[in-house]
Amino acid sequence: MTTDQRAAPVAVTATPLPASVRQRIFLYLGLLIVLLAFGAPYGGLIDIPISFFLKNKLHLEANEVAVFRLVSAIPLYLSFVFGFVRDSWNPFGMHDRGFMLLFGAVSAILYALFAFTPITYTTLLLAVILLTSSFLFVASAQNGLTSMIGQQHAISGQISAVWNIFMSLPALAAFLIGGYLSDRLEEAHTDEAARILFLVGAAIMVLVALYAAWRPTSVFDHVRFERETAGRPLKDLGRLARHWPVYPALLIWLLWNFAPGSVTPLQYHLQNALAAQDAQWGEWNAIFSASFIPTFLLYGVLCRKYPLRTLLFCGTVVAIPQLVPLLFMSSVTGALIAAVPIGLMGGVATAAYLDLIIRSCPPGLQGTTLMMSVGLNWVASRFGDVLGTRLYDHYGGFTACVIAITIVYALILPTLLLVPERLIATADEEAPKLRFG
Repeated sequence: MTTDQRAAPVAVTATPLPASVRQRIFLYLGLLIVLLAFGAPYGGLIDIPISFFLKNKLHLEANEVAVFRLVSAIPLYLSFVFGFVRDSWNPFGMHDRGFMLLFGAVSAILYALFAFTPITYTTLLLAVILLTSSFLFVASAQNGLTSMIGQQHAISGQISAVWNIFMSLPALAAFLIGGYLSDRLEEAHTDEAARILFLVGAAIMVLVALYAAWRPTSVFDHVRFERETAGRPLKDLGRLARHWPVYPALLIWLLWNFAPGSVTPLQYHLQNALAAQDAQWGEWNAIFSASFIPTFLLYGVLCRKYPLRTLLFCGTVVAIPQLVPLLFMSSVTGALIAAVPIGLMGGVATAAYLDLIIRSCPPGLQGTTLMMSVGLNWVASRFGDVLGTRLYDHYGGFTACVIAITIVYALILPTLLLVPERLIATADEEAPKLRFG
């Protein structure tokens, strides 16, 4: 393991890539994203069975499960730390592949270790915290590599579209496979059930480590790894703090993910007001997630024709009333139908905001910046859910939540005025420079 001491220029001229090379890069990144989405201890395939495990095997009350989730997510709140390590360290001299190889293997070992550990509340909590911490090093490498490719070749919009599409596919599968796995675990003894679940996670992370050992030239021969101030973390942090484009980009991301009432209050609204069954709540989420994909695909086309400024504005305007259709649904069937336009209305905005974050990264700190967005996502969604639950309980039910979400989304429009014009004035493959010192 070594630390990279090389320097890189502050601004890197974006170089175009042939379509065939771009397609191979997108495929490589897409497969990596899918693997990580399945292997994440806080993701659907693992997380859904854990949630049922806590309830049905350990017989926890709802508030105890909430406390478990709050504590086990501590590493996620600190995601930027893992990104900063990615930007400052070069394991095995392999850069991001080194992180994926090393911590993919570490995560597999941890999964296997806890597979043969007697399961209690404490050991399960410790397992999720340690697994999340190890996994976030792998995630930071994928985040940093993906955003760096987007910047260096002026394809941040296409990268955002690919990223979101391949993230959506495992989310859909998790609702089905995770639920099926939970049902299978119901038939097993507590320790046996945990063993099955963790061995599945171990197998996935072994695949991640093997995937990292592969070095396709079409991807890595077109990446310049940047270490502007290696070994000087305080200077790097100061450079990040002075990099203005990061602030509006992350503020927009925070507002977009805050959405008070879009999780727990929505579930209660569907089940209490519309008499939805548990399975129908899962169906709603599956339809909602799937409905983003067409607009992600659309964004991959539009980002090459229109400047990011236009897509940010139009995507936000369309997304502001995203949850309003639910107020006019009086049945579960109507709510399931409404999930389609609700998902479609959010796709362009989601892709545009990630595109903006990628463009906003300072050189050599892509991992830190993208992992900051991950941490903000978790903090915003958890606290937004708390606020939304309070609004739902005390201030008018789900209608109050929709009003709050609409107001929060509307605040994104004035925030767009804070984004530097030079950052959003071009379409994909047009910008000569996407970074500024």
